[in-house]
Order: sequence, then structure tokens, then C-alpha cells
Amino acid sequence: MVRSSHIGALIYIGLMFVLGLYFTYASVQGEFGIFERAQVEAEAEILAAERDRLEEEVALLRNKTLRLSDAYLDLDLLDEQARNVLGFVRADEIVVR
Repeated sequence: MVRSSHIGALIYIGLMFVLGLYFTYASVQGEFGIFERAQVEAEAEILAAERDRLEEEVALLRNKTLRLSDAYLDLDLLDEQARNVLGFVRADEIVVR
């Protein structure tokens, strides 16, 4: 016959085992687990690369805007933009598309 103290100990050990399994599962698969963290870090790297690309694009646009401003007017860029928008070509140019 099994004593009640042995049954209590078995229940306690079983409960601790189940809790250990739960916390192990939660730390790996849970909302704040290892897999979720790896996914968030990968997404952060992708977003950082996109941010860097956009910063370069903004820098190019700022440069072009400065070159077309009243303070500093680049006539070659103005001519290029006007012909691009209007679709004009000089007689001595060859258009390659």
C-alpha cells in the first residue's frame, strides 16, 4: 500500500515536471521566445537595409533639389530634366531606349 505522503510527493514531482515543460515550451515557442526573437531580429535587419537604401535615395533627391534651387542652379541638370519631362531631343543626339 502506498502511503499518502508518497502520493503527495508524486503529485508534487508531476506538477513540477509539467510546469518545467510549460516554461520550456514558452521560452522556445512563446510570444517572447527564442524563435520569435530570431524572427524579429531578421526583420530588423531587413528594415535597416531598407532604411539605408531610402536614406541614400533621400540624399540623392536633396542633392538634385539643391542643384535646381535658386541659390545654386545647375544648368545641365535643368536642361536634362526639362528635356526628360517634355520629351525633347536635340538634332545632334541619338536616343537609345
